[in-house]
Amino acid sequence: MSRRCELTGKGPMTGNNVSHANNKTKRRFLPNLQDVTLASDVLGRSFKFRISSAALRTVDHRGGLDAFMAKAKDTDLSPAALKVKKEIAKAQAAA
Repeated sequence: MSRRCELTGKGPMTGNNVSHANNKTKRRFLPNLQDVTLASDVLGRSFKFRISSAALRTVDHRGGLDAFMAKAKDTDLSPAALKVKKEIAKAQAAA
């Protein structure tokens, strides 16, 4: 399981641990990933994603999974999330 947000593409960053003596050693900053279940109003079902806390706040801010997926870039989404986005777009076009 990769340490990458399925909705925003946010992944690990690198930086330095800096000691009191100003010694620098490499370290990784990992994204705050959570396993969540998000419901789609259009499809009437739920989907499980592994997303960052920032992405969860963005989904809430935009008004739910359907609205988030409508604005999301295809390059940022994981293959599973891209499949969900296409399903939602298809259902919205039919309705």
